[in-house]
Parts: sequence; structure tokens; C-alpha cells
Amino acid sequence: MKIYAKDRQGKDHVLEGRDGWSVMEILRDGGLDVAAECGGACACATCHVYVTDGWFEKLPAPSEAEIDMLDMALAVEPNSSRLSCQIVCSDATDGIKVTVAPE
Repeated sequence: MKIYAKDRQGKDHVLEGRDGWSVMEILRDGGLDVAAECGGACACATCHVYVTDGWFEKLPAPSEAEIDMLDMALAVEPNSSRLSCQIVCSDATDGIKVTVAPE
């Protein structure tokens, strides 16, 4: 399954997702600048991404914990911001497009 990611410098990357892994883990392992300070526990917002090209609507709604964390993030966009640690790779996310948000 493919993840299409744009880094903070605007460079495009095509990463191979792994079933059951979070998008954050794939971005981090792919060398993108995602701090992921809490390690994927939904306890920070350092893996904030913008989900683009219609993918935001295809994902399950964010949990209350994710919404609370996004409230503390910078440059949040109401119809695209998600925490990449909360997006799980599966056949349903094959082809997802994300942009790493500003720090």
C-alpha cells in the first residue's frame, strides 16, 4: 500500500505502508521530519499532517483525544489536519496523500 507524502520543503515521497502500522511510523521510518515525540500515543501533536485530495473524508472521524491534541497544534486546518499516529495503514488507506504540517 502506498503513502504519498510531501515534506516541509515541498518534496514528494512515495512510501510503502505496512498493514497495521500508523502513517506516523511510515513517515518517520521514511526519513520525513516528523518528531513523533510521544511515540504514537496521541499525547502530543508533533506528527501533525494535512490529509489531502479527498482522503480526509474517507478516514474515520478523529477521537476526542486527537481533537484535544490538535487544539494545541500550530496551523491546524479544520478539513485536513490529523495526527498521523492515529491513521492506521490498511487496504482502505492505500494511496493516501499527506503533507507534513509546519512545526
